Amino acid sequence: MTDDFAYLNARLRVRLSRLLPEGFFREALELSFPDLVKLLKESIYGPDLTGDALPDLDRAVMVHLDRTVGDLPHLVSGQAREAVSLLLLKSDLANLKTILRGKQADRAPGEIRSHLGAGTIPRALYGLMAEAADPASMAQLLSLSGHPLGSALRAAVSGSQEPLKIEISLDRGFYEAMLCRAQELNQPYLADFIRFEIDALNLATGLKLSNLDFQGEPQQLFIPGGRDVGLNLFLLLAQGEAAALAELANTSLAPVAEARDLSTLERGLRCLLLAKARAGAQDVLGAGLANDYIQRKEWEAGRIRLLGRRSRFGLPPGAVEPELFCP
Repeated sequence: MTDDFAYLNARLRVRLSRLLPEGFFREALELSFPDLVKLLKESIYGPDLTGDALPDLDRAVMVHLDRTVGDLPHLVSGQAREAVSLLLLKSDLANLKTILRGKQADRAPGEIRSHLGAGTIPRALYGLMAEAADPASMAQLLSLSGHPLGSALRAAVSGSQEPLKIEISLDRGFYEAMLCRAQELNQPYLADFIRFEIDALNLATGLKLSNLDFQGEPQQLFIPGGRDVGLNLFLLLAQGEAAALAELANTSLAPVAEARDLSTLERGLRCLLLAKARAGAQDVLGAGLANDYIQRKEWEAGRIRLLGRRSRFGLPPGAVEPELFCP
């Protein structure tokens, strides 16, 4: 085992070469559910696909992610392992928010679990949190496990029971700590990517607030640490002034400057984050390639799940196509 990135990046380049090509998704978009399952069985997901139903597809995606993403920290040691572990903590954060949103929407625990990505939290604990009575019970379970996000979730739920406030409090604690640690580990690319993520979160939250009956001061939900999105732009978006996005025209977020609704903005931000992650392939001495691989693998998993639901429930391809592809 090594404490640098040379060995890990060599392994990652092999795994990146095995990602499903865009042609797979173009073909799968038009298929019936049985034909989609058949196509998946002929792909790298085939060994994990043991049945022909939608839950079998979801399980195959989950098992595949655990095997091909969850093992990354174990391939290195020292500070390299810590840097890669930070990336999987981001997956844990996303999974916690998925569970919180699923519980708010009264989704069944099994359905919630089917949308979770890879991370450092054991699947059994994810299952217990999905079945927990409320966010406070989730926080207690996570804290008892000793997971690094346990205290952040506990602080978030103790400060408010409003879903958006809980999420932003969780985000703030996480990104502040992660940015600090990335800098301590001398990971400039990773720190830059985190700042980009913070900007993306602030844009989406600001525009989201314009559509909500939010009780409180909008600035409470602003996350510091970004590069191009300041509090003033955030507040303008929260007031419903989507045209204020034009201020981003000369920044790295320029491709979303013309967005005027939340769905268009979120799709654009997702594609920008994927492109930003792909630039990490040049970070040969850091965690950039690992970040690129994790982002792309999670995106692949999400697309497969979406295709499964489109074909299983007979939705027209055009209903999901904008969510499947980046320009």
